[in-house]
Amino acid sequence: MSGVLNRPAERRVIPIARADAPAPKSMQTRRLLFQIGFFVLFVVAPVFDIFRYDLEANHAWLLGMEWRLGLDDFLAGRIGALQAGVNVMLRLFLPLLAGAAVFLWVAWKWGRLYCGWLCPHFSVVETINRLMVRAFGKPSVWEKSALPPWQPDGSPRRSDTRWWLVVVPAAVGFAFLWAVVFLTYLLPPFEVYANLVNGALSRNQAIFLTAATTVLSLEFLFARHLFCRYVCAVGLFQSLAWMGNKSAMVVGFRRSRAPDCATCLPDKQSACDAVCPMRLTPRNIKRHMFTCTQCAQCIDACGETQRDNPDGPLLSWVAGEAARQNEAGFRAGRER
Repeated sequence: MSGVLNRPAERRVIPIARADAPAPKSMQTRRLLFQIGFFVLFVVAPVFDIFRYDLEANHAWLLGMEWRLGLDDFLAGRIGALQAGVNVMLRLFLPLLAGAAVFLWVAWKWGRLYCGWLCPHFSVVETINRLMVRAFGKPSVWEKSALPPWQPDGSPRRSDTRWWLVVVPAAVGFAFLWAVVFLTYLLPPFEVYANLVNGALSRNQAIFLTAATTVLSLEFLFARHLFCRYVCAVGLFQSLAWMGNKSAMVVGFRRSRAPDCATCLPDKQSACDAVCPMRLTPRNIKRHMFTCTQCAQCIDACGETQRDNPDGPLLSWVAGEAARQNEAGFRAGRER
């Protein structure tokens, strides 16, 4: 089976590094720019009425325009129940279904790209991960052992407990920012920010911000991976759609070169395992990669460790028939 996997004519690989392509790190730079851009959009969308629901006005805003369901005329007796039902169908259910269909089609074809490249929560997850690694060598307090003492490029990985003075304020700061942003999705943003600056928050606003900041701080510090893997419905539906497509883009592993993994890092640990923000084993069978966010950090780490290997990296994005063969190769390897 490994011979089949390596036949060039049948293997459609989505390359990470070619002679005429940018270095692997450029992909992570692009991904970071996408994450920053979407995070900024997440924060400013209510301010510019790009999208929000105003509890005081009892209607939504979309792209700077009022988005109503057309029920006001029904309540005023100007239209009948049938017309009101049509309004709700056209202005609510059809847009939602169309958006969900496009979202799930993207996930069916490419996996959890939204999570790995856009999701503002996942960008916080990765940020806190990196800070915790600097603080005590682990990306999570629940990690059983520290990460390998070497980076994928061979440089030593150092930690310093003083970084906890950054970790905790960062988690609380992100939590407070999220709480404020959530509130602006429900109340007029300028009212919320003005009350915040002037110290004139209403009782309900203060309670909401305090409770949300507390819950989110705990989540960012202790349960951010658990939320992404087991709680987030957006991620779950993406993963289910992805699992339903055997030809979907997936991280492929060249099993015929598995011995090269033994020399991946100086201490014979795996660089790809260490960099995965979801704490997965990238060389595993697809169903064990259920929560993979397609961030490609494992692919980049493999490319870094194998940069002097003329055969190139062992991990790469594959799709179509190559993805099916990749899965078949895992199964064949397990049966032997």
